[in-house]
Amino acid sequence: MLIKLTGGTVYDPASGVDGQQKDIYIQDGRIVNKPSGDFQVDKDYDLTGKVVMSGAIDMHTHIGGGKGNIARTLLPEDHRQDPVQRSDITRSGCGHAMPSTFVTGYRYAEMGYTAGFEPALLPINARQAHMEMADIPILDKGGYVMLGSDDYLLRMLTAKKDQKAINDYVAWTMQSAKAIGVKVVNPGGINAFKFNQRKLDLDEQNAHYGVTPRDILRVLATAVKEIGVSHPLHVHGCNLGVPGNMQTTLDTIQGIGGLPMHLTHIQFHSYGTEGDFKFSSGAAQIAEAVNKNKNITIDVGQILFGQTVTASGDSMRQHANHKHASPNKWVTMDIECDAGCGVVPFKYKDQNFVNALQWAIGLETFLLVDDPWRIFLTTDHPNGAPFTSYPHLIRLLMDRSFRNEMLSTIHPEAQKMTTLASIEREYTLQEIAIMTRAGAAKLIGLKDRGGLSAGNWADITIYTDNADRQRMFEKPDYVFKDGQLVVVDGKVVSTKWGTTHVVKPDFDPSVEKGLKDYFDRYLTMKLGNFKMSDDEITEDGRGSITVHPVRAAT
Repeated sequence: MLIKLTGGTVYDPASGVDGQQKDIYIQDGRIVNKPSGDFQVDKDYDLTGKVVMSGAIDMHTHIGGGKGNIARTLLPEDHRQDPVQRSDITRSGCGHAMPSTFVTGYRYAEMGYTAGFEPALLPINARQAHMEMADIPILDKGGYVMLGSDDYLLRMLTAKKDQKAINDYVAWTMQSAKAIGVKVVNPGGINAFKFNQRKLDLDEQNAHYGVTPRDILRVLATAVKEIGVSHPLHVHGCNLGVPGNMQTTLDTIQGIGGLPMHLTHIQFHSYGTEGDFKFSSGAAQIAEAVNKNKNITIDVGQILFGQTVTASGDSMRQHANHKHASPNKWVTMDIECDAGCGVVPFKYKDQNFVNALQWAIGLETFLLVDDPWRIFLTTDHPNGAPFTSYPHLIRLLMDRSFRNEMLSTIHPEAQKMTTLASIEREYTLQEIAIMTRAGAAKLIGLKDRGGLSAGNWADITIYTDNADRQRMFEKPDYVFKDGQLVVVDGKVVSTKWGTTHVVKPDFDPSVEKGLKDYFDRYLTMKLGNFKMSDDEITEDGRGSITVHPVRAAT
């Protein structure tokens, strides 16, 4: 079947196309060049006056793993308040802050998203996380495997194992957990919490293992680079949410020694201690450092006002935040000496000074970082806000008058502590397309997504151009997933299963000898059960695995 999209205004940064009127052809699920000679178009869509982009990619969203299910269990009221009825096409579900799996897929697709990546894939729980993501329709999925507080790595560092041994362990873990990247959460801090440490700064030693977060970051960033993984080490830094953590973030950027590094939800790591409340914005200093250090990429983790739930592997910080729980219930737990988990419901309030300034800090960061290829649109769903708030966030970035109108309504002292009103920048459609499509695909290493050139999979979103960018981005006219029309006028009209994106870096099989002894002695799961096979993801027909190549070792 040959499909033609006629006359749309195309924004395709991956191909250098910025608002040009172009025709796009789709055949067998992929974008193709215009056929030569006489040809028959089976379906023609007139897109005159419409905006055409590739399907959006959320490169950091918590959509799979135990913490999400804990959040769902903890918040039945969240489910009751937002039920979704089944239809002839879609299944029922519920949930605002942490929607059920099917609803997650529908709502993402109805905003024009075709892929989402889970940033906290705990190796020992990878099977459950992948099974949960397999229930999410339409979207492509992938995960970043969590290392950095796992007992085995810390033992290796204490024993002064060489970089090659570390590389083999990281590559083996990625293959076992079916991951496309590596994540570190509060490096060493989750482990330190178990030894009664309640904070761990960049150069502070773990009380038991004697290694510092800086040590962990350097060795893992080196490993990711040397085994050829495209996505740089994905870092949830030290001291999340702590006033003054801006300096830790700056030290982390300098301390990585030029290695590629992605700093996630950086809004939560950009705080100073100025003013009467001893809480201030460090966005300008962070943005300046990002602008100067081309090895650094970031996503923002924007907070938006309203009810949500914070769900994180950072049990150290979640334990510290539990007194702010709203409603007043929370969970913190340990998972097999490998990581932790903390779930704390939270309501961000525009008349709360700290919350209001957090909102402004995120927007300042978006607007002060020069290169849209190195900053990405996230709310750290659900931690800063549910992903369904993205259209509102896009309007804040694209419409200065709307942004300043919102600014005028927040806590008056927070207004005084931000430079947001003086920032004139407004994002363009091309910049939005970069940070939600082309840039995200490039960062993750997706070779045939995030663009509209021939050969790419036909993940395509079409919008009606509207000066009200929130209205525009919350209801696309059409969404195609792998060439199949799945959304019309902001509603799902058909469903399909996406693929799971992974990399499979090489490793020395002898790494399993030490691991087997460790598993037998310390863990409740045997080594053979820890490792996932490809068919566990594909055998029920709900998807496929796409293996992306690694770079040559450097």
